Amino acid sequence: MTRIDLEPSLKRGVDVAYVAMGSNLGDREAVFSEVVAAIERESALELRGASPIFETDPIGPGRQDPYLNAVLRLETALTPADLLEWLQGMESSLGRDRSFRAERWGPRVVDLDVLFFGDRCIETPGLVVPHPRAHERAFVLIPMAALAPDHAHPVSGVTMQALADALGNRDSVRPWRRPIPGWPTVD
Repeated sequence: MTRIDLEPSLKRGVDVAYVAMGSNLGDREAVFSEVVAAIERESALELRGASPIFETDPIGPGRQDPYLNAVLRLETALTPADLLEWLQGMESSLGRDRSFRAERWGPRVVDLDVLFFGDRCIETPGLVVPHPRAHERAFVLIPMAALAPDHAHPVSGVTMQALADALGNRDSVRPWRRPIPGWPTVD
């Protein structure tokens, strides 16, 4: 994976970012372990917490296997664009196909999405923060509420716990009970 030149970013200070993880192809547990290990090797990222892992029903076309989903809390000196670039590089290194042939919402080895970046609202052609569908997806809200229940959505002001409590169908998200090597605990 390509390292990002962090010199300009380091002068900005540190932000807290929340990143959603998902995987439903291949060895899902190994993918989660590799993402955590890569974050721990990256000097511009500091892992500050992780939700429990959940197995979730897939959303998207065709028959798909269940996902593993979780949310990570990172401290970073990266800009939002640099964080996105790093995450997409991580996806590519693990085999994610982002070509035009890849099916939208289709099965994937790994999906890493910036959910929140501090309290910023960002809208560029390649990045929208807060994630535009985070507030309506059980596979994001339930892990997010487990990790940061009092985190307020920067647009609505509603906490993650309140958003998760308002979900109608929570049956699609189930706790993953098997330990994953290297997976951090909730702080």
